[in-house]
Amino acid sequence: MNHSTLQVNNLSRRHGAFWALRDASFATSPGEILGLIGPNGSGKTTLVECVAGIKSPTSGRIFVDGKDIPPERRKDFLYLVPDGIRPWPDQTVRAVLKFIAALHGNSCEALEPIVHDLALSSLQRARLGELSKGEHRRVMLAIGLLTPQPILMLDEPFDGLDFRQTRDVINVLKRHAQNGRTLFLSIHQLPDAERICDRFLLLSGGRIVGDGTLAQLRQAAGPGAGTLEDVFMALT
Repeated sequence: MNHSTLQVNNLSRRHGAFWALRDASFATSPGEILGLIGPNGSGKTTLVECVAGIKSPTSGRIFVDGKDIPPERRKDFLYLVPDGIRPWPDQTVRAVLKFIAALHGNSCEALEPIVHDLALSSLQRARLGELSKGEHRRVMLAIGLLTPQPILMLDEPFDGLDFRQTRDVINVLKRHAQNGRTLFLSIHQLPDAERICDRFLLLSGGRIVGDGTLAQLRQAAGPGAGTLEDVFMALT
């Protein structure tokens, strides 16, 4: 897998007179786990979809390794696992994962460690439409991990997972980042974000109000800011 750097410059999206996203600029590094943090309505989904090329921004440019990449070419570098979709309900877990693995040139030998790490072995014969929310989320994460793009975007990767499953998934994602893959995570659960992310983008009212490690953001927030929640409340 190639390692790539993503750079977002002044990304904005307007709906009539309303700005869902305004002048968002940031960059990622290979092997980094970057967390996008913000409440409902802050612009997180808009930012993710504009970066992935699903929605067109009103203005702004996106570069990968210094090259301006149009929306139709983003799929060569980025893979997004969105929240709230349940595709292929009549297919079995095994059939879907084998198809995705073969589609991207992965062998069954490459698939098995992911199945094991995400505790999917007992679900191989189940149909996706029969799975619980947490089980389905783990299948979608497996699909993302089987793709070759150097930048993997995950929208709410821990949604539906219990505390033990969340811990295990955090460990799996950290191992993949250690191999040089960039992970860009949109997360609501701030304690989980603290446990996995190297750096954070804080989004409020469609604007990035903080960008840095937790230590850097604590310094910007001032005395009394200990947790990520404290920092976010102080900066917004």
